[in-house]
Amino acid sequence: MTDPLHKDLLELAQEAARRAGALLRDGRPADLAVAATKSSPIDVVTEMDIAAEKLITGLIAERRPDDGILGEEGGTTEGTSGIRWVIDPLDGTVNYLYGLPTWSVSIAAEQDGETVVGVVTAPMRGETFHAVLGGGAWATGAWDGERRLACRPAPPLDQALVSTGFNYVAEVRTHQAEVARRLIPLLRDIRRGGSAAVDLCDLAAGRLDGYYERGLHAWDLAAGDLIAREAGALTGGRPGERPSEDLTVAGTPGVFEPLQRLLEDFGAWHD
Repeated sequence: MTDPLHKDLLELAQEAARRAGALLRDGRPADLAVAATKSSPIDVVTEMDIAAEKLITGLIAERRPDDGILGEEGGTTEGTSGIRWVIDPLDGTVNYLYGLPTWSVSIAAEQDGETVVGVVTAPMRGETFHAVLGGGAWATGAWDGERRLACRPAPPLDQALVSTGFNYVAEVRTHQAEVARRLIPLLRDIRRGGSAAVDLCDLAAGRLDGYYERGLHAWDLAAGDLIAREAGALTGGRPGERPSEDLTVAGTPGVFEPLQRLLEDFGAWHD
């Protein structure tokens, strides 16, 4: 039985993600422009990232004023309730800027430091993914009702489809390209979708066998990590560590460990 608090947190996350997703989908101006940059001139923020985060944080503050918030675009507050929301209002900003469909809103709720709720909505795909700790992973989309998610049976590594992402700092992405060059002959293929949250949900849905990336922040992965794990995937960082900015690795059982070992051997976590 779902904890009543977790049920309430899930419903609030779903409402916030739905409203922010609709704002981003329907309110995107034809002349959308870059509002700011982050780690490099090509790591961009648009006015819509900022507007979506304000919508989400405003709703949470109205409904649960004692909760903490960690938002990518600076909407960060300390809380006193033991609940913290981890928010990426627009994961895949460059895709969104160019009119590509793979972008998402990612909202997670932590209780005393542990992620207990995750919601990722991908409006242009018409899909929303969610999970509550211990309750499995679920999605709604073009099919009727909710569908329970389960990652694929693990193939041999040389038949695994693996997704990744690249940093916006030139020196880091050059190293990442070298890691990918060494890795790709050992796999079925590599994909680059552009939204870490969507990649983790696609792993949960059986559309990928593995995923890895260097440089992710808590807001990039909190919701997707829970959804992937609740669908049966394994997640981590470097061997024996949790996912972190150094390295995030996720995969079906049977793909996760050999992929993680290769990434360790190839030095995927550093230049």
